[in-house]
Amino acid sequence: MDKTRRSTCALDCPDACALLVEVQDGRAVKVRGNPAHPVTQGFLCGKVTRYLEREYHTARLMHPLRRTGAKGEGRFERITWEAALDEIALRLGRAAAEWGAESVLPYSYGGTMGYLQGGGMDRRFFHRLGASRLDRTICASAGVAGLMASYGERLGTTPEDFVHAKLIIVWGANIHATSVHQWPFMVEARRRGARLVVIDPVVTRTAALADTHLKPYPGSDLALALGLMHVIFREGLERCEGDLASLRRRTAEYTPERVEQLTGVPAGDVERLAREYATTRPALIRANYGVQRSERGGRAVQAISLLPALVGSWKEKGGGFLLTTSGAFDINRPALERPDLGGPARTLNMATLGQALTAVNDPPVKALVVYNSNPAAIAPNQHLVRQGLAREDLFTVVLEHFQTDTADWADIVLPATTFLEHTDVYFAYGHYYMQLARPAVAPPGETKPNAEVFRLLARRMGFEDACFGDTDEEMIRQMLDTPSAYLAGVTLERLEREGFVRLNVPELPFSDRLPDLSGEDLAYVPPVESRLGTARGYPLELVSSKNHDSLNSSFGFQEGTDAQTSVLEIHPEDAAARGIADGGAVRVYNARGEVRLAARVGETVRPGVVRAPMVRWARSAADRKNVNVLIADRLTDIGGGPVFFNCLVEVALCED
Repeated sequence: MDKTRRSTCALDCPDACALLVEVQDGRAVKVRGNPAHPVTQGFLCGKVTRYLEREYHTARLMHPLRRTGAKGEGRFERITWEAALDEIALRLGRAAAEWGAESVLPYSYGGTMGYLQGGGMDRRFFHRLGASRLDRTICASAGVAGLMASYGERLGTTPEDFVHAKLIIVWGANIHATSVHQWPFMVEARRRGARLVVIDPVVTRTAALADTHLKPYPGSDLALALGLMHVIFREGLERCEGDLASLRRRTAEYTPERVEQLTGVPAGDVERLAREYATTRPALIRANYGVQRSERGGRAVQAISLLPALVGSWKEKGGGFLLTTSGAFDINRPALERPDLGGPARTLNMATLGQALTAVNDPPVKALVVYNSNPAAIAPNQHLVRQGLAREDLFTVVLEHFQTDTADWADIVLPATTFLEHTDVYFAYGHYYMQLARPAVAPPGETKPNAEVFRLLARRMGFEDACFGDTDEEMIRQMLDTPSAYLAGVTLERLEREGFVRLNVPELPFSDRLPDLSGEDLAYVPPVESRLGTARGYPLELVSSKNHDSLNSSFGFQEGTDAQTSVLEIHPEDAAARGIADGGAVRVYNARGEVRLAARVGETVRPGVVRAPMVRWARSAADRKNVNVLIADRLTDIGGGPVFFNCLVEVALCED
């Protein structure tokens, strides 16, 4: 029987698209955007348009597996669910009994943006066990910390209001790759006369379409923001009622000339942008998490987010700032996650997984459960992560769709359902619509939803708490039982009926709120690994930003994605100095390691900067490595995030 079913894209993207799935004889045959959704507007990105290639790929995991070869080899045998659950329960219980429950570490992130499969029953299980907590920092923590330091809440301008802007500054964001559904609103704004300015070290697809493109060196965004404030103050263009004395003092030293030295952006461009931003009404800044992946990234977001308060653009429809809208999805997390099931436990930072697996000894990590993530590919300091995963005394479980880099190191691999095959409720961080999705197709093979896996494990571990018997519907009702005004009137029944519901967020969320304008923490110091930093010996700054046509490591199984993420973009001047021709095999290296890539010579980067699109599956590479072997596991100034965009390297032509 043919049918069209509603669904929601679960991938880690601001847009959280509403989908329509065409099903014939129980099989999905087409996925398209829901035209009724105000942001999705009936179209999808190239990744999700082709999602059924992932859904029905022949390499999809269908049965539980047990390791038969050495760790990292990826050799497994099929086993039953009964055997898999028994072994996991035995090994987790043994680790807890011998070393303490904190010897068990969950590791997960944004493989799904659904509440139930991403952070519901799993949290209950690990809280009840008493396992170590995971500080989930790999993507957004530094930027969120910066935004919270300014405003105390994670809200921003709704994308539907972008059409009213007369100036749009896209800062550290490639809209075409990472939030394509916001682009039509920008196109409409430009049709109405708006100008588009892009601030990005790389000539992205978005930057190539801008009226003005400023190219600061990686990690220098804080200095640029302070320079814009300097000009605004100097020329009396501020429109803010708060006490600006300390911020004025802080920015006084960031003259356009000094900012040019720190960022590489010409002083004249700094002055022009500051004047244009302060005098164009309304003006909008759309930042993304590229800004915060540097040592000064958290404070950079804090400073950038203060600019609309400084010039008064929060009070205007089409003005303001957007980094994330996630604060509006103020569900009842204690009811969903049940931290009351266990006592206090230590917290380990996911960005320093290598250290957690090799250096933490009180107690050591003896069991690792990975789901919704692929740390062997995406975590920094890849050598150290692998060293930890290779430990024979570490028991590792991976819930996955494919045999990923991390699954190769597992002792037990469990086959997971995709978002087309289970129930979930989804938040967004690029708009204000909460969505419910029911299964569009039946789970294939022996795949199971994450929530069901942790229900079964709880039973195996002897956890008798009633909450482990909660159905998906009961969990949804519990999380929606919240006093938050943003979710007033949002019920399971309404989500079931409408599919998506707009939260009760004011049109101008910060129009009457004064942020923290002290500026005391906003001094800029160049990152250690930068052209002006203290690290020496490697002359090129590496940026490993998002690939245009894939998403983190989710599509690494595709040959096209592997080809796109196996290149190094290098400026002709830097290539010529090293005898490198376009397409040539190059060795990219620093003291932490090396990786081989194909050179792509061109002007997408400025001299002194190279770019490697992320994230390649290392298991697909001849040297079985990706660029994260080069990235240090230092942390950002605030928020404890990774510094993916502050990495010094050298590049040489391969000799073999």
